Amino acid sequence: MQIYLVGGAVRDQILNYPVHERDFVVVGATPEEMLAQGYRLVGKDFPVFLHPQTHDEYALARTERKIGPGYTGFACYAAPDVTLEDDLKRRDLTINAIAQSLDGQIIDPYNGLRDLKDKLLRHVSAAFVEDPVRILRVARFAARFAHLGFQVAPETMALMQEMVRNGEINALVPERVWQEFSRALTEKNP
Repeated sequence: MQIYLVGGAVRDQILNYPVHERDFVVVGATPEEMLAQGYRLVGKDFPVFLHPQTHDEYALARTERKIGPGYTGFACYAAPDVTLEDDLKRRDLTINAIAQSLDGQIIDPYNGLRDLKDKLLRHVSAAFVEDPVRILRVARFAARFAHLGFQVAPETMALMQEMVRNGEINALVPERVWQEFSRALTEKNP
């Protein structure tokens, strides 16, 4: 079993931003192994566990496959054979697809460090178009990092426009839109 800090905590650490939430990915483990070590299962759609002492979230490495419309139409596969790179590939932006091993080594298979340096919000893979919530997340990150000069990569903007044209955005429910929108409103540059 290998454990990695992932996503926003790694990104914010690199940007010298306060880290509010620490999420971990566990590679090479089963739900039974996690439970045996005292973790508490909290995930409904895929295996997410709370650490017995810190209560941080530890998710088994997983892949996702689009099976229906909208942001809920996904089949998740979590098993010991899912690699860290597989898990990071399903994420929205390269700057959120960076991991850190427990000994501090940065793992960056999708060039998130380069995009942090270049101040770009760029999608990780073509699977970006499968989840309309990602449009809202990009807007939220644009608001959060605008004062640092971040811009949406042209190819990511084109994908988001395609999602709107194809009607994928219509699958969002008002509650989910408000959740992302309200978070963006609390940023420095809403």
